Amino acid sequence: MKRTSYNKSQMKVVLLEGIHPNAKNMFEADGYTHVECYEKALPPEQLATVLKNARFIGIRSRTQLTEQILEAAPNLLAIGCFCIGTNQVDLEAAEKRGVPVFNAPFANTRSVAELVVAEMVMLMRGIPEKNAAAHRHQWLKSAANAYEVRGKTVAIIGYGHIGSQVGVLAEALGMRVRFFDIANKLALGNAVRCQSFEEAVNGAEIVTFHVPATPETRHMVNAETLAMMKPGVAIINASRGHVIDVAALVDALKSGHVRGAAIDVFPKEPTSNQEPFESPLCEFDNVLLTPHIGGSTQEAQANIGIEVAEKLIAYSNTGTTTGAVNFPQVGLPQQENAFRILHIHHNQPGVLSQINELFSKRDINIVGQYLQTSKHIGYVVTDIDRQSDESILHDLKAVPGTIRARILY
Repeated sequence: MKRTSYNKSQMKVVLLEGIHPNAKNMFEADGYTHVECYEKALPPEQLATVLKNARFIGIRSRTQLTEQILEAAPNLLAIGCFCIGTNQVDLEAAEKRGVPVFNAPFANTRSVAELVVAEMVMLMRGIPEKNAAAHRHQWLKSAANAYEVRGKTVAIIGYGHIGSQVGVLAEALGMRVRFFDIANKLALGNAVRCQSFEEAVNGAEIVTFHVPATPETRHMVNAETLAMMKPGVAIINASRGHVIDVAALVDALKSGHVRGAAIDVFPKEPTSNQEPFESPLCEFDNVLLTPHIGGSTQEAQANIGIEVAEKLIAYSNTGTTTGAVNFPQVGLPQQENAFRILHIHHNQPGVLSQINELFSKRDINIVGQYLQTSKHIGYVVTDIDRQSDESILHDLKAVPGTIRARILY
């Protein structure tokens, strides 16, 4: 019979920023009863104190896990980002400490896609400026410059999980869909793959961006690329704040070249709901400004709570790192009547042979083993044929280059 070599009820789990209760429920259902929940991000000093004895932490986008914070959390086993992005974590510092980072890259896909499609309709109908005028007691009843989206062309820049879903929903409304992606992506429905950015945006009434934050996507929307687009184009950005050169978009809005925009992400965003939001785009009635809420629906948060908690629990219980963004991908299946040991080490020659020599000296047979490396570390999961005592763990930790080792069961 397998047994856990640790007491789950004593393993501290910290969940910040109002993470959905699904996450806490999943940990507790699996025996992790020491779960601390906080509704907001914590200031660095308090965060360091809270994490001193924590084994797992769950965060959203506001908590910054810097190298200094990670240094203050020596017992941390894994990090869960209950969102899409992981920019708030020093991934390399976590990796070098043997701490995998998990996220939920696809759980809010539908929520973002629905918002984008709704914004397409509102921008083509001129709803933002009519709404703003009505709040000022002005009545702008007119069909001028208001159009159906049916029959219009949308250019989707970035055809990943969200971009492709936007295309499917847009086509269901009768729109023509084009997309451009640097990777060779299979078109869904009647979407047309374009060979260049310019080909995709040429003549499109709406251009929507769904790209990651990379040096290549920084200021992808600028004076030059805006000039490629059809006069009267609508711009939507629900990806990353630095994708748009805000000054260039302001000029295009003032000139009328851009009929309107919907922006959900910004180069600089408030760190809390109490901090004021400032942007040159605030002056425009024809711009929809939303506070980074593309994936902020109850359904998405519920799904994210489950997905990330599952990954953290799987890593804790079995050593599985599938889906980690900064760690070697290891998913050795569990075997009957076997006992599992994890070893994380610096990526240097000879470590595996020393590990196996320790097993050999104890006449322990290896029934399953998997090693995977990244630039900085190696991660090996070993299943052995009989239960081992803590002495082997002591010896494994003494292997040169070892970062950490654990006996799971």
